[in-house]
Amino acid sequence: MRWEKLGLIYQVSNNHPWMLTHAANPVAQHIVDDNYRIYFSTRDSKRRSSIAYILININQPDKVLEVSENPVLSPGEIGCFDDSGVSMGCILTVDDEVYLYYLGWNLGVTVPWRNSIGLAISKKGRKFERVSRAPVLDRNNNDPFSISYPYVMQHDGEWHMWYGSNLKWGSEQNDMDHLLKYAVSKDGIKWEPTGDISVNFNAKNEYAMSKPSVLLENNIYKMWYSYRGDSYRIGYAESLDGVHFDRRDDLVGIDVSDAGWDSKSIEYPNVFDHKENRYMLYNGNDYGLTGIGMAIQVEK
Repeated sequence: MRWEKLGLIYQVSNNHPWMLTHAANPVAQHIVDDNYRIYFSTRDSKRRSSIAYILININQPDKVLEVSENPVLSPGEIGCFDDSGVSMGCILTVDDEVYLYYLGWNLGVTVPWRNSIGLAISKKGRKFERVSRAPVLDRNNNDPFSISYPYVMQHDGEWHMWYGSNLKWGSEQNDMDHLLKYAVSKDGIKWEPTGDISVNFNAKNEYAMSKPSVLLENNIYKMWYSYRGDSYRIGYAESLDGVHFDRRDDLVGIDVSDAGWDSKSIEYPNVFDHKENRYMLYNGNDYGLTGIGMAIQVEK
């Protein structure tokens, strides 16, 4: 496959006190016709993240039609798993409701953070209500340290989740071994982590994988994700069972640019189909500080 970059479509610039910097972890939700709501994580002056959105027409993605005036989800109550911030995970439409799975930040003392996965639900996708003040997937015996960005899919009467999980904490941040794992559910709320590692490292200098995005095409699960050694890149993997993936990063067809906003790193892909085309949202340098880009697949 090969991707043609369509350029930078949005960058946060002191929009609101809660939206000062960053448009990270972009996720697309189809609204009507060619219009999409793009959700993302943004930060305030204390680096606490909230979730916001923009509205675009996919045929002119750099001409933003609307920017949210208020967060669709804000940090939780003090002491809760998400009191230090909420970051965008994925969006799923279930009947007449919109499920927003998110990453809750809880800062630590002995370690930098302890993350868990929460769920909020909306009728229209503008203001979400938490299903619980507690996570829907928390640290557990299979994931005792910290877990991160989920991608959720419904298929054959079952719910599937791919998410990040630390295998350990070390003395440095790059000594965490953060890999992609798998969980199942019958209702999308109560999750059973299997302990299976879905995507593993390929090189000795890799220490983090995050933000999976999965499509099921011709009975093949196709996953795009971020992997990090010296800096983030976007990878690609395939699976027949949806649990164990073979990395095929050589087929991903997208890399950093020679110069500009995505010249140092690219990460946090969200891949989706619209009509006859396949699109990718992603971030570039500095984890969303430089904004959201879009690409279109031009070869399969």
